[in-house]
Amino acid sequence: MHSPPASRYTHNMTIWGIIIGGAAGFAMGGPIGALLGAAAGHVAGRGLQQALAPEQTRNVAFTVAVIALSAKMARADGVVTRAEIDAFRSRVDIPEKDIAQVARFWDLARQTADGFDAYARQTVALFGERAPILEQLLDLLFFIARSDKEIAPSEWAYLREVAEIFGYDDAAFERLSEIYATDDAKPHQILGLEKDATSDAIKTRWKQLARDHHPDHLIAKGMPAEFIEAATDRLARINRAYDLMMQAAKEREG
Repeated sequence: MHSPPASRYTHNMTIWGIIIGGAAGFAMGGPIGALLGAAAGHVAGRGLQQALAPEQTRNVAFTVAVIALSAKMARADGVVTRAEIDAFRSRVDIPEKDIAQVARFWDLARQTADGFDAYARQTVALFGERAPILEQLLDLLFFIARSDKEIAPSEWAYLREVAEIFGYDDAAFERLSEIYATDDAKPHQILGLEKDATSDAIKTRWKQLARDHHPDHLIAKGMPAEFIEAATDRLARINRAYDLMMQAAKEREG
């Protein structure tokens, strides 16, 4: 007897329903697959590929990576605060009915034997070094880290290590820090340009960033729709930075 197509299992199902429900097992392997298997209450490695389309498998992998790395992030300073958990919920769409189960999944991820580096390495293997979707993930981690008003030294070390695994060198990490560790990043920092960049350079850079960080593009690369608010936030910052830099450039250029 043939298995029903993926849509029969997952049509109109949120990412949380797929993860919490177990969706017939998990075939990805690695720490992400093991965490899903443990959460679903059965051995990792059984037939999720039969139940999910390839793009849904990427959605699941991204979501589990975000949860696992967020949970490990939240304990990096030795204390998991309500503010950190609320910060996660404020940027990710979780239906009220699923909150308790997602919280249990978060707690399970926090306690897993696998270290954060194992989750980070599997994530970069799935999406590629310095992929825009990984910057979106780092944005969420920074947001959680500063939710209790100050990023602790241990959290800075955690963020730097995750960024390094994702392929960001020290200079790139400093730029990411300038953007995501505060709400007061300068327009040229957000666009990654010199303060006195020309209008042509500003426009070229903006087009690239707006394309790479557009929610539709990120969703096509594996980001679930439940994360669209965080992605829309990032794109809005890029657009505001562009407007301000263009205005300044036009004044300089006459």
